[in-house]
Amino acid sequence: MNEVGKLLIKHPITIKETLGQLDEAGSGVLLLTDAEGRFQRTITDGDIRRLLLAGVSLDDTLGKLPTSESVVLSEGFTRQSALELMNQHSINHLPVLNNAGHVVRLLDRKEVDEQILLSSPHIGEHEREFVEEAFRTNWIAPLGPNVDAFERELAEYCGVKHAAAVSSGTAAIHLALVLLGVGRGDRVFCSALTFAASANPIVYQGAEPVFIDSEPDSWNMSPSALEDAFRDAKATGRMPRAVIVVNLYGQSADFDPIVEICDRYGVPIVEDAAESLGALYKGRKSGTFGKLGVFSFNGNKIITTSGGGMLVSDDEEMIARARFLATQAREPAIHYEHTVIGYNYRMSNILAGVGRGQLRVLDDRVDARRKVFERYQAGLARHSVYQWMPEPSWSRSNRWLTTATLDLPRLGMGVHDLIRKLAAERIEARPVWKPMQLQPVFAQCEYFPHEGESVSQRLFETGICLPSGSSMSEVHQERVIEMLDKLVA
Repeated sequence: MNEVGKLLIKHPITIKETLGQLDEAGSGVLLLTDAEGRFQRTITDGDIRRLLLAGVSLDDTLGKLPTSESVVLSEGFTRQSALELMNQHSINHLPVLNNAGHVVRLLDRKEVDEQILLSSPHIGEHEREFVEEAFRTNWIAPLGPNVDAFERELAEYCGVKHAAAVSSGTAAIHLALVLLGVGRGDRVFCSALTFAASANPIVYQGAEPVFIDSEPDSWNMSPSALEDAFRDAKATGRMPRAVIVVNLYGQSADFDPIVEICDRYGVPIVEDAAESLGALYKGRKSGTFGKLGVFSFNGNKIITTSGGGMLVSDDEEMIARARFLATQAREPAIHYEHTVIGYNYRMSNILAGVGRGQLRVLDDRVDARRKVFERYQAGLARHSVYQWMPEPSWSRSNRWLTTATLDLPRLGMGVHDLIRKLAAERIEARPVWKPMQLQPVFAQCEYFPHEGESVSQRLFETGICLPSGSSMSEVHQERVIEMLDKLVA
């Protein structure tokens, strides 16, 4: 939004003087007012050019201009309404007037159209090096040196022995369940507060999801609800084949009690760390607490390969089997031999090159997102309406997304109302994940709440995710904070 002072010109003014002011302002537009400062119309270099072509002298005044009614806005507009008006009239500048008819600001399309997204990909300098190497060597198909190196480098970063790069985090979860022998009629316990991709692979295998509520300290799987589910399973003779524990919004679940419970019942854990790469639990890297761990490199994740995932484990045989199944389960024969059903789940060499470049700056990306969270927390500290996702003493979250719950009665609106108001200012926000037990597709599935309270449902009903990209500028974040501050005030 442009400063108005240097753009104002008053009647009477000559065309020559107007050209000089246009040149000095450098904006391509001036704001013509009457002697009392009331706005009359915009003046562009095109207007002046048309006058000169019509034979008007440089010493003539702008009174020679034909009458024109400029499109204007009143104060109280939204960015979205301003953009729609610009599009309707095919204009790039829009004066905003106060009640006295004076211009208080000039909107520029480039600024108005600038949207703040929830979690944009953040590409740096290193990715091109590995991708160009893939092109130079013609390794553009699935598999290749970048895939091998990406697997090795990510395993080393996380502190696990083996990794298999695949096409998505969902594919990695699916392979984990296949490797653990999950099949038709089996049951799998799964975190309730998550994206559907955590639970869908259970159904791919013909198994039945059983959803476990969150606990309030980390928003992740409740150990007490998990214990309740196991007691019920033992009593009914329907023990789960696996437990999928999700690390929500970049924060680890409380694994000590969860691992103890699962070990006691002899059931393996699949750690869905799709959102938590780079996070820590008691100093140990996320993704390393289960029999198998899963990461996602989707476009909105903390690092990205545009689309991709990784399955990790200390079990060499399992990861070798995962690679085999992910490559259509092709046997090592000259002809195409298949003895089991496989999947087309392997990552391409090009995308793995992007991942290698991203992995080099992962810790920087974590630090950047944590700073984003800290700026929100500081900038809105005076408003108790916003209660930030807690970070227990045992956790170091990567703060993939900055999330908060809202005191809705004090706010005076619902979560969706707030999201719509932010959207009108070209700011993207989202609700917290809708828990799986509330999803129509899983409505018939069993669900175990946390100590008599459905924590996941409360978080969904009051929670919001704010723009959190590691490349988001402080200027953009201040714009979000200003809107959230204004909406409370």
